[in-house]
Amino acid sequence: MRRNRITLVAVLILTGAALIASCAQPYHEENERYVFVATNINLPYWQEAQAGFLDAARNLGVKAELVGPATYDPDAEVGIFRQIVEQHPAGICLSAARHAIFQAAIDQAVAQGIPVICVDSDVPDSNRLLYIGTDNFKAGRESLKRMATLLASKGNIAVITISGQHNIDDRVAGVADALKNFPALKLTKILDDKGDARSAFDQVSDLLQKKEKIDGIICLEATGGSGAAGAAHRFNLDGKMPIVAFDNDPETLDWIDRGVITATITQKPYVMSYYGLKFLDDLHHNAVHQFKDWRTALAPPMPTSVDTGTVAVDKNNLKVYREALAEHPKPL
Repeated sequence: MRRNRITLVAVLILTGAALIASCAQPYHEENERYVFVATNINLPYWQEAQAGFLDAARNLGVKAELVGPATYDPDAEVGIFRQIVEQHPAGICLSAARHAIFQAAIDQAVAQGIPVICVDSDVPDSNRLLYIGTDNFKAGRESLKRMATLLASKGNIAVITISGQHNIDDRVAGVADALKNFPALKLTKILDDKGDARSAFDQVSDLLQKKEKIDGIICLEATGGSGAAGAAHRFNLDGKMPIVAFDNDPETLDWIDRGVITATITQKPYVMSYYGLKFLDDLHHNAVHQFKDWRTALAPPMPTSVDTGTVAVDKNNLKVYREALAEHPKPL
């Protein structure tokens, strides 16, 4: 009899626990959705970022997608960002092509209670909650220091950039700052390729055609490296004119393998977007209890900036780097 009572009590306890669990609200809502707005979704760089964003979403059990223009088009990107805000997602990661034109749109989103995190390219004067990505000033200094080593600290260099994009402007500033330590190294040309490898190819080809004195080329955005390498190859300058590229586009890595690009400074877009979504998730759920609610707090309950670091890749470590890269499945 006593044994039956114990069994009955155990059943009642387990049943009660099951009922409580069934009534508890799940942590993530059924249609909880996060969006990453990028500058040019056709670039391999953003496809790698997309993989990180979607992997984080799978781990958390939420919906996520990467959207943006199919070419470098800042105005189109602002329009897409505003459309996403109207859909009121749980949070937005943003890489702003031009910081000045995004400030008002970001502030409006945050005012509506939508957390916005800048990834890769910052809008520091906005009300975004934090920036996660490369310390681009430091990356620009690293690019210049590598070129100084290749040129024995003297010569004329050209820089390929995208004017007005905050992260790349910071890299240019880093190059200029590092130049102070190398008085015999001169920055003689700044080329704006607007994120187009063909434009970089044409502009570098024009310099070489005119026989302008250029001893090395630093590319501070993803597509410029392959464009500059194509031009150097066209004029039979393989391995004769150092090229320091940026990011790990497959074409850039191929040109390193062929000995035309000397090195590239690679970022970690997968890491940026993976943790970007996790930060958004914490903000949406007020998971960090520094304040009651991030929307009414005097400061975000997060780091204000997260440096994800860089990796320098050249022919010596290219094989190891390629082997270490994970295979990321493409989204459905």
